[in-house]
Order: sequence, then C-alpha cells, then structure tokens
Amino acid sequence: MVQVRLADAGDLHMTWTWARGAQGFGTGYAPGPDVDEAVRALAAELPGGDTEGMRRAFESGALATYEEECRLSHMLAEVVWPPGLTDQIREVSAHLGRPLMRLQPSPRVAQVPWELLAVDGDDSDVRLIDLVDIATTAPASLRQAGSTPTGRNPDSDAVVLVLDPRVPGFRADSPLGSVLGQPGADPALLSLVQRRLDAGTVVPSVATPAEAFRRTDLDRDWLGEVLRKGASRLLYVGHVSGAPVEGGQSEDGTLHLCCGPETTGMTEPVRTHRPLSAKDLLLGTLPLRADGAPGAQLWPAPPRVALIACESGGDLRFAESFGLATAMIHNGAQLVTATRWVLPTSFAFHRLAGLSESVRPLTEAVVAVDAAHEDHDPVRHLGAWQRQRLDQWRADGRIEHSPLLWAALTCIVR
Repeated sequence: MVQVRLADAGDLHMTWTWARGAQGFGTGYAPGPDVDEAVRALAAELPGGDTEGMRRAFESGALATYEEECRLSHMLAEVVWPPGLTDQIREVSAHLGRPLMRLQPSPRVAQVPWELLAVDGDDSDVRLIDLVDIATTAPASLRQAGSTPTGRNPDSDAVVLVLDPRVPGFRADSPLGSVLGQPGADPALLSLVQRRLDAGTVVPSVATPAEAFRRTDLDRDWLGEVLRKGASRLLYVGHVSGAPVEGGQSEDGTLHLCCGPETTGMTEPVRTHRPLSAKDLLLGTLPLRADGAPGAQLWPAPPRVALIACESGGDLRFAESFGLATAMIHNGAQLVTATRWVLPTSFAFHRLAGLSESVRPLTEAVVAVDAAHEDHDPVRHLGAWQRQRLDQWRADGRIEHSPLLWAALTCIVR
C-alpha cells in the first residue's frame, strides 16, 4: 500500500510513503499557476448542475469523446503526477501484485479523477487505475464520534435502501424529481432489490422490489430510527445539493429525503421540503433544543455507506471538510462511496446522447456500487469495475462507457 498526501501551499506539494510489505517514500511538486490552469481546464469539461451545463458536457465536453478525454488525462498527469511514483508502483506490482493507493487530496485537486491520469508519458494510454486500486482518504483532522448508541445492534446485517425518494413539493420531472425513472420499469434495479431481499433483511420492508422505489415515507426520523437499530450498509440514490465552495461552508451540503417543512432541522425549507444537511448529521438537535442529541446518536452510520448523487463527496473541495461524506464517517462509517461531480442520469444519456432507453448507465453504476459494498474488499471490487469500463471506453469510445459517470465515483475511507 502507498499513502499519498497532497497539500496546497501556493504550489501543490505531494508526499508518499509505502507500507504493508513495501518500503520507500518520495516527494513531488507542481507550480501553483500550472495546477490552477489544469484544474480550471478540468472543471470546464465536467457536467454542470443545470440543463445547459449537462448539455455542454455531452455535446462538446472532453469526457464525451475518447480522443479529447485522453488528451485531458495526459495534461492533468503532466501537471499533478510525479513519474517517480509510477516507477515505484511498477516495481512493487512486479513483486507483490496490484497495490492499494490511499490518496488524500488537497481541496484544490479534490475533483481530479485520479483513476484516469495517463501516467506513462505522451505515447501511452496506461492510466493510474490500470496500475493501482485507489481509495480517497478523509482529512486527517476528521474524528469519529464516540460509542455505539444504546440499543443498537452493531452486528446487524440489514441493508438500508433509500432509492429515489419522493421529495415533497417536487414533481418527477422537476429539478429534485426522479433520478431513476418510473418505479418498476428498470429490470436491473428490480433485480438488485430482489437479490438483497433473498440475501437477508432489507429496510424498508417491502413485499415486492418495486415498492422500494419513489417512496414517500423515508424522512430523517425514519432514517434515524432504522440506523439506530443497526445496519451493515446504507445505499442512497437520489439528490444532493452541494454547498458553494466560495462560501466555505461545506456543512451546508444537503441530502434530500421525504422530509416535510414541519420537520425539525437546521436548514430552511425549500417549497414544502426541509433538506437534511451535513450540519444536521453532525450536530443533531443540540443547537435546537435543550434536550437535543448529537447527530451521531440520531443518525449513526453503518460501516459502509453509498451516496450516489450529484457531488456527494464535494466536501473534500473545502479547506474545512464537514460535508455529507465526512459527516457519515464522523458518525461511524468506515467507507463512503461518493461522487466528485454532478452525475448525469440515464435520462440525460437518452435525451442528450440519443441512447436507447434500454441502456441505463446510472443503473449500471448503482448496481456496481451495491455489489462492491457486498464484497469483502469494496475498493478493489469497484476498481475492477472501473477498469472494465475503461477498457470498453478504449475499445469503442461509446458515450455510455465514458468517464462522465463512472470516473466520478470514489471510495472515501477514514
């Protein structure tokens, strides 16, 4: 394993240290202006949060065509990646097999898709994900909350599924509407729920897989109740609203459940809905009433959490990272799979790229993350799926295999 740390101090500084059977260390450096230019170039190619921003990513963005994506990945690697580390990775791989890289990005480069970096020079298409499995490390300052809440079963195998919950006040075709489409219309998603039903306890309790989607009863009180009883995993697929980086308040990032405006919380209602913020998850009701409880007691996170939503891991872009992904780790999660940027839905692929409705890239990502979280080594499992996607992207350059979606995913570990 190699632990890589990056720091912003005008310029970008990198250090790395090998462990677990390998020995060595090193340092890297990139001039600040070059890093800023590379990060701006990347940001210009990522999907935007509105219709026009998403359309641009599909129609003219570099991640939508193989040649332009390859050019971007070479440019990023040339700026932020030290060739000496690639040489060490190859040497370790020859003796010990594919290593794990635990990478702690600085806020400035938190959106960089490290998996895509073309690390072997101008004439090669070898990517970093070809050589290593990659996990993102949460900030070193992050601490987990205290003991297991009273009455919670830490050995529970329950899987909590929050799949495209209905947000009060928003129609299915609105900005906070459906991300997975009509319930029961996607065979792969129905199969996912059925597999979980066959394997053990699923929360909420459903008689048929279709009942797990677009529910109206999955609010923060329900979520807290089921998490306090104990669970092995939480799979959330829905909407996240990130906080603006320029505001510096990562704790203002919000998760959208079925909470109405009367729900107790620290975020102002949006129409007839009160979002659940990272601040809620961290502070709970302590600031709201004298008998309040901290967030880790109200919403204790299971060991593995998946937040498949737009920029759900965006708190790593802040100097002080207290957003949704890090709040889950603070509340007890050992691993959180989250996203670096805004995710295109399968409907976006249909509408903007003309794909058949039977092709559902977001569904494939959800299924891949769910399978990874069932595996004993979720980082390696997800990395194998990303390598498969990369191989398909190299082979045919089809938009459904593009990194627009799969390269946004990262596993954040404490």
